[in-house]
Amino acid sequence: MKRRPSTEATAAWIRLMRVQSRVLDCVEQDLKKAGFPPLAWYDALLELSRAPSGELRPVELERQMLIPQYSTSRLIDRLVDEGLALRRECKIDKRGQFVEITEAGRELQKRMWGAYSAAIEKYVGSKLSDADAVKLSNLLDRLGCSCGEMKLPAAAVNESMPSR
Repeated sequence: MKRRPSTEATAAWIRLMRVQSRVLDCVEQDLKKAGFPPLAWYDALLELSRAPSGELRPVELERQMLIPQYSTSRLIDRLVDEGLALRRECKIDKRGQFVEITEAGRELQKRMWGAYSAAIEKYVGSKLSDADAVKLSNLLDRLGCSCGEMKLPAAAVNESMPSR
């Protein structure tokens, strides 16, 4: 017989989903008030800027993104339309393509970081001590590892964010 989740595990799941949704909504609103595009744009531009050559295949981009992005091709179209990214044909596989960040994309991502980092501090940093944040990260890593997600070292997170 399969084990059912405890009442506590179910309550933790519900709370995790609700808090994640609410905090993301608040961050999105703060970005919008600051005159920036949605968080998915920042997320995509960050992942492109972190790629060694500034380019990824669309499927790699979707896999790397921190937030769910079910319509990656539309997001890429918008970034290309705004001059923030370019689509390039893969020379090896003519059917494949790469998405490459432009200098304008790098600049927008850096400018957005100011509003985004302020929102992270407002909704997370100001609510948790650094020790609590480490504990929460470790708990979330345990959940992520159970789904095949690899733990991201804190140094990798810090290196990927622009300096303040």
